[in-house]
Amino acid sequence: MTEKIATREAYGKAIVELGNNNKDVVVLDADLSKSTKTALFAKEFPERFFDMGIAEQNMIGTAAGLSLGGKIPFASSFAIFATGRAFEQVRNSVCYPNLNVKIAATHAGVTVGEDGGSHQSIEDIAIMRVLPNMTVIVPADAVEAAQAVHAAAQLKGPCYIRLGRSKVPVIHNDQYQFEIGKAHIARKGEDVTIIACGLMVAEALKAAEGLAQEGIEAMVINAATVKPLDEETILESVKQTGAVVTAEEHSIIGGLGSAVTELLAEHYPVPVKRVGVTDKFGESGSPEELLQHFGLTAEGITAAAKEVIKRKK
Repeated sequence: MTEKIATREAYGKAIVELGNNNKDVVVLDADLSKSTKTALFAKEFPERFFDMGIAEQNMIGTAAGLSLGGKIPFASSFAIFATGRAFEQVRNSVCYPNLNVKIAATHAGVTVGEDGGSHQSIEDIAIMRVLPNMTVIVPADAVEAAQAVHAAAQLKGPCYIRLGRSKVPVIHNDQYQFEIGKAHIARKGEDVTIIACGLMVAEALKAAEGLAQEGIEAMVINAATVKPLDEETILESVKQTGAVVTAEEHSIIGGLGSAVTELLAEHYPVPVKRVGVTDKFGESGSPEELLQHFGLTAEGITAAAKEVIKRKK
């Protein structure tokens, strides 16, 4: 059975490692450190941890100030608050002056579960992606999440790392190497390209296995860096396959699907189907029930793949 670990768990451990390696790393949280797993950092480095209370705008502004003092701040909260409530501060205090602030937001997507639609952020990739200077990373599993945290610390400039509440399959081994701006070809194929991020990468691989049993070979691309998108890898794949499915635990408006279709519309138009939340808010339910409800499954990807293959013929 595949091991399952939440990406927020990997984040909590990774920032402790960062703290040990670099005394300039500081962590801020908005009264959610137990849930975001920054409590691990607070325990090890209490003098470098700042609980800002339920004041996300102030947290982002403070992070901006700390970055000007030479620190590498990681600001954490739930995705709905880090990107929504604090948008103006992220825009004007972090991205506009291009400051070295990392926003590591947990509890993204519908897998927040029973907390319901008010807390299920399905628009955060779109909100962060539109901001100049912002890098947007959506790790597929715990291995990639840990590496993304370390990579973000090395990156100069604003960075948004999208993390989840629920445990997800570990699909990468110790040999895997994450690089900002580089997509990873997780499976080769010639009939259709499936481009996914976050927990949908595991579903895409599952779909590809099922399709292979029907004689359809799908190439699966893990586009963990949604911005800057790895245009070269995507275009090379699409020129081979001639059809594309995108898959994300996010609205199909403004996220990975939009990024890919914008690229293809300008450079290489082919049949595309976006798998994601279709212009709706989330609902209350278990993560598994919600993924099924919104069609964020291997079955949903499989159906989309067959549709675009028909359209290219």
